[in-house]
Amino acid sequence: MADEYKTRTGDVFNREQYDSLLTRKQFLWQSFEPYGAVKGLFDYGPPLENLEAEVISIWRDHFIRHERMMALKCSMLTPYKVLETSGHVAKFADYMCKDPKTGEILRADHLIKDVIETRLRSDREARGEKVETEEDPKLKKKKAKLAKTATKLDDDVRKEYEYLLATLDDCTGDDMGALIKKHDIRNPVTNNEVEPPVPVNLMFSTQIGATGREPAFLRPETAQGQFLSFNKLLEFSDGQLPMASACIGYSFRNELSPSRGLLRVREFLMAEVEHFVDPKSGKKHPKFASVRDVKLPLLDRNTQSAGGSTPQIMTIGEAVDTKLVDNETLGYFLIRIMQFMDKIGIDMTKLRFRQHMANEMAHYAADCWDCELFNSYGWIECVGCADRSAFDLTVHEKATGVPLRVRENLEEPYEVEEWQANLNKQKSGPKLRKDQGKVEAALLALTQEMKEKLSITMASNGKVEVPVAELESGKVELDKDILSIVKEKRKVTTREYTPNVIEPSFGVGRILHSLMEHAFWVRMGDEARSVMSFKPTVAPIKVLVVPLQKDTRFAGLLSELEQRLDDAQLSFRVDQSGVSIGRRYARNDELGIPFGITVDYESLEGKGYTLRDRDSTKQVRASLDEILEAIEKTCKGKQTWEDIYAKLPVFESKVEEDVKEV
Repeated sequence: MADEYKTRTGDVFNREQYDSLLTRKQFLWQSFEPYGAVKGLFDYGPPLENLEAEVISIWRDHFIRHERMMALKCSMLTPYKVLETSGHVAKFADYMCKDPKTGEILRADHLIKDVIETRLRSDREARGEKVETEEDPKLKKKKAKLAKTATKLDDDVRKEYEYLLATLDDCTGDDMGALIKKHDIRNPVTNNEVEPPVPVNLMFSTQIGATGREPAFLRPETAQGQFLSFNKLLEFSDGQLPMASACIGYSFRNELSPSRGLLRVREFLMAEVEHFVDPKSGKKHPKFASVRDVKLPLLDRNTQSAGGSTPQIMTIGEAVDTKLVDNETLGYFLIRIMQFMDKIGIDMTKLRFRQHMANEMAHYAADCWDCELFNSYGWIECVGCADRSAFDLTVHEKATGVPLRVRENLEEPYEVEEWQANLNKQKSGPKLRKDQGKVEAALLALTQEMKEKLSITMASNGKVEVPVAELESGKVELDKDILSIVKEKRKVTTREYTPNVIEPSFGVGRILHSLMEHAFWVRMGDEARSVMSFKPTVAPIKVLVVPLQKDTRFAGLLSELEQRLDDAQLSFRVDQSGVSIGRRYARNDELGIPFGITVDYESLEGKGYTLRDRDSTKQVRASLDEILEAIEKTCKGKQTWEDIYAKLPVFESKVEEDVKEV
């Protein structure tokens, strides 16, 4: 566990107590438990399923509605050729190491990180530094046989380890193999040496149809479906750019060593945006001025390369002006990501944006930043925000021959003289058949210089060889009856271009994991009282209804209260169990219910109800109309408990005193 991770109240995070809460309150569990469970697959119980639904609802409003995006639902089954073209078949891999004695598979970068962090923790203990940590009990038990006394490192070794952790994301497979060998990194559970890292593709393969002749994959991301829907989107947006699509749905990756709850799983929900821009515009964003002065924490690649891990706090305007962040649209989305995280209740002191190192970033990307959230496992990537340039549309157009580009009319047409390579389609069709689209795309992609050279060859030989990378032979021979290459004058009235794409990609499960940890704390002076402080906007259940005692006289008021809450579309939970009201408050605080409405004997006399705040345990008393209005406004983010407490009459109660008996 990350030594420095603390709860919202500044206390050491108690993983055993936190995990106990998630289990007792049925937040989640491993799928198919009666059959022994399956690693990397989880079922969400009622609290977490509702929490996810609230987070997604806010995401849809924050991005799709506010930014006028086009929502899509794309197929999860993806043909082999699509992911081959996108590069996933060849490159979508993680490096793994195998323990040859046990057969255990370990992800190489995580293995190195865990072992080096353990050695640095041991060094701090040996130096007398305070190390507060609550290690995973299961892992702690496994490591018991290998436990050693604290070992002090040489100062140079300590600095080397700290630098290694800061630059690990920039390592290739060979680099990691060298680090494992140099620092004698072994399986931390068995102490066995491990084999050198090898790449393993993470996609789940499948097939479409009964014959098995159409290989496919479960999609590893939602992006490719959006790119291949580009022409439909362009038509829907009346050909206007910038435009953006958004897709929320499940993706699948065969995680090598699933662990750490929702952080390493094999089936997960993603929310992805593809924002298409004209590269000629400089990738400016029309709303950038509205966020220019907003500050955010940026950990750039130069700082990381020097071994640093402290982000710079600066305005996004300054970051874009200095080209630390490549362009306005990328910068705008970084701010919108941060604002979304704040809106759902992420602790803003535990958020940073880390720029990709050179070896992390795809060759086609102009810039890429990860929104990382700090939790008990350290800094975890939860959102990637990348400028993918024009790569995806370009490769899919080249592979299919279907134009994936924008055509716009020019205000001032102009005349050009250039070489044109034209197919006689009546004669080329029977020869080229299904490959005609690929050949046409290859001819279109030829430079003016190449077309001129081919015209000379055609005049001399009566035929030419045209390179077509998508064909098995890599080329096609065309004679003068099929292909003509001539210099022509033409009037240019339109401009064609392939848009660039800015892509914010959200891992919803990782965000939920961090959100739950950020919400968890324990009441001071009573370690038995755990609380989940979800914001009212995202809380799985908004209201707890509690009659003071079991009394049939409360039945009419409870029925009315339930109906009014239903009419207001506020989720609620009624607790009429026989335990004390203080105990009922406490056990529902663990579900994160922000408000409690208590029905008591004064309510029977028409003197209103009490409204309790989960975090402060303070209460006010007012009419049902006033209480429901206050709850509705707070659940919509339009006011806070402090506003309610200042407006409505305070109610003093001592019911919290009996909670220690829970």
